[in-house]
Parts: sequence; structure tokens; C-alpha cells
Amino acid sequence: MSTVPTITLDNGVEIPQLGLGVWQIEDEIVTDVVTAAFETGYRHIDTAAIYGNEAGVGRAIAASGLPRDELFITTKLWNSDQGYDTTLAAFDKSLERLGLEYVDLYLIHWQSLKKDKYVETWKAFEQLYADKRIRAIGVSNFHEPALRRLFEETTIRPAVNQIELHPALPQDELRAFNAENDIVTQAWSPLAQGELLGQPALKTLADKHGKTPAQVVIRWHLQLGNVVIPKSKTPSRIQENFEVFDFQLDNDDMAAIADLETGVRTGGDPDTFG
Repeated sequence: MSTVPTITLDNGVEIPQLGLGVWQIEDEIVTDVVTAAFETGYRHIDTAAIYGNEAGVGRAIAASGLPRDELFITTKLWNSDQGYDTTLAAFDKSLERLGLEYVDLYLIHWQSLKKDKYVETWKAFEQLYADKRIRAIGVSNFHEPALRRLFEETTIRPAVNQIELHPALPQDELRAFNAENDIVTQAWSPLAQGELLGQPALKTLADKHGKTPAQVVIRWHLQLGNVVIPKSKTPSRIQENFEVFDFQLDNDDMAAIADLETGVRTGGDPDTFG
């Protein structure tokens, strides 16, 4: 079926370690993009309500003919829908747009500290999980204090924390905290929106392994144990991003990539965004 390794979440559900992210891919073209990904071998698709393309992802799923249990579909709750009842209603709409009976992973998109609704939102997630409408529940863009509050005030710990993560922002402390609490780290913007790919160190490693800088960075994620969801609209790039299982970075390679850390974000800061 697929050459992609899986990581087992704390509830036993297996998540493919490599998936396709569809942020900023318009609904009218996302069906063709996801179809190309399925043809390449991807089985893990990451979307969100705010992306406006859940319906197009759903069309690709319906047209694929792939067994539902071979797919891993993630979507996310947007900030304006946080709250117990609003979460339940928003989930129904996402499921309808996707044309699915369940999703494999549902995430709170941002901790949204100013709204301070993530605890009641999480309790709605727990209900949806109990109702078997979601196979695993998690969060996105959560920092340690908000995670600790969920631990203290709710029943189920998040299975996944999806965060901005790339060589310039490796998030070592947060990844370690996630790992200590059996939370899988998933990387969004794993290539820093392409901003790092011209780095001489990455070009050197790409030449060494006969790969592209993007493939080297995706391989770095995989070897760190991250789940990684690079985005592309281009079939050739989608294919390229998938061809990362036939080489290995050594310790010196990993150290060279570690030297690229700057702490610079490409997206919002979870402590102030939302």
C-alpha cells in the first residue's frame, strides 16, 4: 500500500509519519492536488476548516476508490468556533464538507489564550471522541502552560501537538515536553515556507546524498521522530517530497542542520495569536 512508516499514538491509533498539508490550496484545485498525492502513495491528508478546502479534499477521497481505513484524515477547529456547543456544531459542518462519517484526527487549531475557551473546547473534543466520531484528538500551536492546564482540568491528554517546526525553529524544549507526556509532535511549515532551502549547508547535504534540500529537511524531520506534512500544489514536488525513505542522514548531517537554528518563525506566535 504505502512505504510511509507510522507512529503509534497513545491510544493505539497509527498515524503515517509523512502526509500532505493543504494550507493555501484553493478548494477548486485541491481535489486534483490530493488526487495526485494519493496516486503518489500518500494516505495522510491534513486540512482545516479555515483553509476553506475541506469539500475539495472530500471530493478527492470519494473519487479515489481507496478503502477508508487506509486513509488518515486530519482537520482542525478554527478559533472563532471555540466553546463547547460551537465546537460540536463546527465539527458537524467539517464532517459534512469532507463527506466522511469520522475523521482520524481533530485538532484545536490555536490555543487562543485571549479567548480562554480551550478547556471547554477540549471537553467537546472528548465527547466527540467518546462518540467514536474521531479516532484521535489533539491540539495545534499549544505551549506547555496550556497543555498542563488541559492535563489538570480534563480527562484525555492530547495525542498530537502540531506546531511550527523546521531547522530554524526546532522547538527542542516543546518536543521534549510532548515526548515526556506521550504527545506526538507534528510539524507544520516543515520547510519554513522554502526560506531555508537556499542555505549552503543544505545544498552541501543535498549534493552528498543525491537529493534536494527539501528532501534533506523532510528526512531530518523523520529522523527526529516528527510527523511531517509538507505542502505543495505541484505533482512533481509532491512526488519529490515522498522520495525520502531511501537515504539516511548521519550524525554529522544532523549536527549541520542543527546549526541552522535562529528561532525565527514563519507564522504566528501561539502566545499572542488568535
